[in-house]
Amino acid sequence: MSLLKNRLRLAQAGIFVPTPGRYRSVIRDTARALKGRPAGEDVQDALLDAIVDDAEVDRLVLSDPRFVCINRLVVQGAQIWPMIERAATGLRALFPQSQVEFFIGMRDPATLIPALFKASRFSDFREFTENMQPHAVAWSEMLRRLQLAHPDCRITVWCNEDTPLLWGEILRELAGVGPTADLDGADDLAASIMEDEGYRRMRVWLDDNPPETETQRRRVLAAFLERYAKEDEIEETLNLPGWTEELMDEMSQSYDEDMDVIARIPGVTLLTP
Repeated sequence: MSLLKNRLRLAQAGIFVPTPGRYRSVIRDTARALKGRPAGEDVQDALLDAIVDDAEVDRLVLSDPRFVCINRLVVQGAQIWPMIERAATGLRALFPQSQVEFFIGMRDPATLIPALFKASRFSDFREFTENMQPHAVAWSEMLRRLQLAHPDCRITVWCNEDTPLLWGEILRELAGVGPTADLDGADDLAASIMEDEGYRRMRVWLDDNPPETETQRRRVLAAFLERYAKEDEIEETLNLPGWTEELMDEMSQSYDEDMDVIARIPGVTLLTP
């Protein structure tokens, strides 16, 4: 996680970004034991001792793709994360007096479901998708359920497809710092999908021509990505039994339209390039 590169500097401001090994198991085990009941002060103190020792913390950043569920259960029927309310309640109950925010990266179901299958233990795509209605999946439906369950929690979302352009802003939002804060790792994702020579040239260009605004910076990044992106990192040939190209196009179109719906949900912040 790119924020870990800034952990010492952020800690001086009371923003703690622990390594995942410090909290994944203790968060999971404590949430299971509480079963949604609010943690008492003794449990909260024990959690903080395990995660941050005796540090003074104003903001704690925790991230785990399996906070909600395992890959096989991400999509069930026509829903993404059908258990989001229960999972969020379990996490929220760990620090019931604290202000809690949820950050969620969304992805086109046409590529999300195949990626979940690839990361699963299944070898048969039809078996993996047996109980799914992929054409009806909508992120907005999940967000409304989450918001209804926890109306006091701020929700920030973005599209995975936009992440390389938004990564700096996402890091600042996660850390809770100002929009002009300079954090290391803002170009990590761009670097991972760009040819080395292209990334080197982009860094030279940015050093010689410092952008005055985030919008200008994103334009430069987009231009270099368009020219130097690694084809195998941004395009993948899929052979999915039962899924036609027409179905996948329809899913992607529905995903784009769903973003327009999400942009209008009060209390949900959609980050866009």
